[in-house]
Amino acid sequence: MSCYEHKSEAPEAMTPRAPRVTPIEFRNGARVKAADVPPQGVYRPNDNILTPNMRSPEYVQMSTAAAITLGVMGGRMHRTSCTRCLNLLLTYPEGCRANCAYCGLARHREAERDYADRNFIRVDWPAVPLAQTIDIVAKQGAASAFHRMCISMITHPRSDEDTRTVLKAWTDRIDPQTIPVSILSNPTTMTREDVARLKDLGADIFTVALDAATPVIFDRTRGKGVQSPHSWAHYWEILMCARDIFGPQKFGAHIIVGMGETEYDVLSLVQKLVDLGGHSHMFCFFPEKGSLMDHLPATPRDQWRRVQLARYLIDYRGGRVENMKFDASGQVVTFGLPQGKVDEIVNQGIAFRTSGCPGKFADDISACDRPYGDSPPSNIASYPFQPNGNDLRKIRRQLRIVEKT
Repeated sequence: MSCYEHKSEAPEAMTPRAPRVTPIEFRNGARVKAADVPPQGVYRPNDNILTPNMRSPEYVQMSTAAAITLGVMGGRMHRTSCTRCLNLLLTYPEGCRANCAYCGLARHREAERDYADRNFIRVDWPAVPLAQTIDIVAKQGAASAFHRMCISMITHPRSDEDTRTVLKAWTDRIDPQTIPVSILSNPTTMTREDVARLKDLGADIFTVALDAATPVIFDRTRGKGVQSPHSWAHYWEILMCARDIFGPQKFGAHIIVGMGETEYDVLSLVQKLVDLGGHSHMFCFFPEKGSLMDHLPATPRDQWRRVQLARYLIDYRGGRVENMKFDASGQVVTFGLPQGKVDEIVNQGIAFRTSGCPGKFADDISACDRPYGDSPPSNIASYPFQPNGNDLRKIRRQLRIVEKT
């Protein structure tokens, strides 16, 4: 049994800056709409030109890794040649109307950068015509490098309707049995009926980005604390709708580790999701440039590795949080399994790969590998490939496991 007595308050040290008031002339994409520059093909984020007036569903943004894999942008990725998930992010001149403290897309950046030029999980997101994107993948068919497509919603009045339009356009051309579709939802604008419509249109997995591990941290970073509209209670309401509608193993939640929660907090949430029949998708907090938390420290690697390993044990190896032991600060002390078994799982390396919706290799290997989305390549947090021997030696040191000679 855990020896830790749970305390729910998050350390004040991870408190975001207060958002500044945006001058009215910069609000709601005013510059982009006033200039009304017509889009022409692929748009690569550039802070030195007038951003075109691009809107979903005609245009979608995608990660730099996805754009390279799709072939609409040049570039190379450290130690990997592609990403297995095509992330399609809805886009509008008004941008996301939420103000999450850790996010580069947040509303408070309106005076600083136009929406389509903002960084998100450490990289630029080029904008590509949806029709062009679908044409390329449809021609590739089963030979496509992508194992999964994910529509990432944002907080915008058109987000629900346009998500359905993008999903239908995709499934009209591409068999969802060949490349299944995930929904990274925006619960704030959604109802149970919205969730059901997405399932009816062919979506395979529905996820909710809780991100914060506790209600206190959620409100501090995503709710009233930063003048943002999100609600912990409504996020859970939509997550429970997804459990009912999509079914076991077809729903889950994103969690960011290192925003002030204890290891016990986050692993208790992981256990709750598993007990409900779902999965957790983990992100390591990295201070996003331009965000309200860009002055704060990234998650220490030892903390991240312990949570990665414990989450993997709970999600895929029958581990239970109540069988783990925690110290007085809520840090994992033992993982609730024989040390030999833990060592074996560490040596397999899968626990330290990026977690997310599954691809075609195995249920515990994510298609959504997000290359270097939560760390620089020089100090990898989530491995977008199978860790090799050198990687595993580094991971063991970070876990403070002494190698046997």
